[in-house]
Amino acid sequence: MKLLLGIDYGTGGCKVTAIGEDGSFAGEASTEFQTYHDHPGWSEQESADWWNALRSSLEKLAAKGVDLKSVAACALDGSTHNAVLMDADYRPVRRTIMWTDQRATAECEALKAGWGEKVFSTCYQMPAPTWTLPQMMWLRANEPEALAKTEHVLFVKDYVRYLLTGEAATDCIEAQGTLFFDMAKGKWDDDLVQLAGLSLAKLPRLIAPTDLAGRVTAEASAFTGLPEGTPVVCGSSDSAVEDYGAGAVEPGDLIIKLATAGNVNSMTAEAHPHPKTLTYSHIVPGMWYSVSATNAAALCMRWLRDAFYAPQVESSGVGNLYSLIDQEAGSSPIGANGVFFHPYLQGERCPYWDSNLRASFTGVSISSTRGDFARALMEGVAFSLRDCYRTLEEMRLPVKRIFLIGGGARSRLWSEIVANVFNRPVSVPTPGDASFGACLLAGVGIGLFPDVKSAVAKCLHVERTINPDPAAAMEYDHLFTCYRRIHDALAPVYGPRKEK
Repeated sequence: MKLLLGIDYGTGGCKVTAIGEDGSFAGEASTEFQTYHDHPGWSEQESADWWNALRSSLEKLAAKGVDLKSVAACALDGSTHNAVLMDADYRPVRRTIMWTDQRATAECEALKAGWGEKVFSTCYQMPAPTWTLPQMMWLRANEPEALAKTEHVLFVKDYVRYLLTGEAATDCIEAQGTLFFDMAKGKWDDDLVQLAGLSLAKLPRLIAPTDLAGRVTAEASAFTGLPEGTPVVCGSSDSAVEDYGAGAVEPGDLIIKLATAGNVNSMTAEAHPHPKTLTYSHIVPGMWYSVSATNAAALCMRWLRDAFYAPQVESSGVGNLYSLIDQEAGSSPIGANGVFFHPYLQGERCPYWDSNLRASFTGVSISSTRGDFARALMEGVAFSLRDCYRTLEEMRLPVKRIFLIGGGARSRLWSEIVANVFNRPVSVPTPGDASFGACLLAGVGIGLFPDVKSAVAKCLHVERTINPDPAAAMEYDHLFTCYRRIHDALAPVYGPRKEK
């Protein structure tokens, strides 16, 4: 049976998933790559690491018995806002500044003061360090030589697809993550592009997520093991593709995402721009979704693993290590014996948009255990997601169904905590992640499925539904109030230092 391959580039690694033409799961594999934090608030990656991670992931997939020669088509998705700057020969001129980077704070303030109304009305977003435009403005002021060398701009998944096919392009949803794309007109905005220190000629052509973007070249085939000539479908941003792949294809569907970052995404029939949310087009033509996002979710668990459990990595293995964290967190009661965690490891987006915020454990006593810290982290991320959801509630966006996705959803304890913190039934789809959604786009792109909704209807299943426990939900409601009070008390401490 022919296979469909989805290639997902999250913030922390590359994951590949293969499914059959009938939607049956064939296999998955992943490889982590490094993010460089050379200065406080900086987050950068080496583009070569993405390419090597793809080969590593495909090798792991093949080792599990998946025949790469049976791949009929593939599609990609990737974290957005990340501009790969390249010279005339498509060679990167520097590391890529990632969406989690916080260096462009001053540029954002300048944008708000001089261009705020223009940016919001054109791009449906408010300036923040996460967007490409202020990052390019920072480079213009601090590394003008990098922009001077730049002749081509692509984004993470588009750069990898260029290496696969030799064809350069991006999709409109990805372009919306730049803050120099006109949402209503569906094209680059010349004024904002110039403000970024770029020109229209340096930006890629725009195609649809399900369009054929090229075919695997002989050189790429030799590197990856994918058959030469394999159709490569465009794909889109990881957030759009994972919402779609999780089955959120109707207005009123809500996504809660426990991946590297955390999202609460509301599917809508029309755009609802709001100063405290992000607004994107949906994979389903005509639909939109509003995003309220926290910078760090499962990233916090990865940090906890490395910082608190590192001595046991060699003896236990990473997979068993996460099971150990779950086990220890489960031994701690609701409220983690008074320990609270605020997950601001990289500043925060919604609802505070405060790059100065920092993570904290509070309420620690001499009797606090490692399990208390683990449970507090899970609860703190869940509280942060509910904090994000407050803005969507204020916007009065309807909620009919909730889907929980991301690596954190594999933890039954963490899933139960989220259901209780939100006090709503939560469904966990399978496979239901971005790489699976990319598989479906590959199938639509080669005509295997008639349209994007049909692909989801045929291939997606719900693994389990978690109903909240009324007593636990009531307790978490009280704890959430305490969580917010702690934020309000500590936020001024992390603010800019004032000169004496």
